[in-house]
Amino acid sequence: MKVNKYVKGAVRQFSYWFAHGTLGAGLLKDIDYTASLIEESSFAEQAYIIFMNNLEYDDTGVTNYRHAEYRAAQYVRRYFDPQYKVEPPFENWETEGDPVSAEHWNM
Repeated sequence: MKVNKYVKGAVRQFSYWFAHGTLGAGLLKDIDYTASLIEESSFAEQAYIIFMNNLEYDDTGVTNYRHAEYRAAQYVRRYFDPQYKVEPPFENWETEGDPVSAEHWNM
């Protein structure tokens, strides 16, 4: 089973903006989170989890890319700016990571 091409495109775009420090359409404009990627990469993993858990698609493509990206950007903002209040607060399903697979994660 292959990943839907629109989901692949969304992950590619998210990765590009994340790596270039342009995630979140202005929400992170004063936060240089890319400088912390080597030392504190767990925030990046959590941002991807939130992005993927929020991403939705149908036969026409991804239906809520901006929302999923924004939720991930809110997490990054909160990580670097403890005064920032995430609205609405994250729900458990947004922040829970999934395993690679039950049997093949380390192959």
